[in-house]
Amino acid sequence: MDKLQWITHKIFTRETLLREVNGWRVKGKKVVFTNGCFDILHHGHLDLLAKAANHGNVLVVGVNTDSSVQRLKGPTRPVTNEQDRLFQLASLLCTDAVCLFDEDTPEELIKLLKPDVLVKGGDYTIDKIVGADFVQQHGGRVEIIPFVEGYSTTGLINKIQKL
Repeated sequence: MDKLQWITHKIFTRETLLREVNGWRVKGKKVVFTNGCFDILHHGHLDLLAKAANHGNVLVVGVNTDSSVQRLKGPTRPVTNEQDRLFQLASLLCTDAVCLFDEDTPEELIKLLKPDVLVKGGDYTIDKIVGADFVQQHGGRVEIIPFVEGYSTTGLINKIQKL
């Protein structure tokens, strides 16, 4: 497999992702799930993803579609379109699968995949993490990764606008 195929091979539809996750489970692998907009990929995102991957054998990343980002962040977002964001995330060594979701939250995707570990960034408390109850009820656990201070997409956009 060439390098480009290695990247694109990690971009899934929900249906193909479910088959892949089930295959990993049969092999005894622990599935970790996290999600986000990942609009402008930065150090904070990369730190979260690498640390999330350490909680299992395979890391699945749910990515908000462009329309979902726009509903959540406003009409000027996303800066980077969904296909580019998928490609960037799939390019990372620590990610094993990426998949779009169009809903405002990843709840449906979490219920479909039933991850062993659900990971979110440090701005969340467990009672605010969508899918936390579901994952715990199915024997999984929830991990909160502390933020790397000074990194945010909004902060980057504001800095660029001041230039």
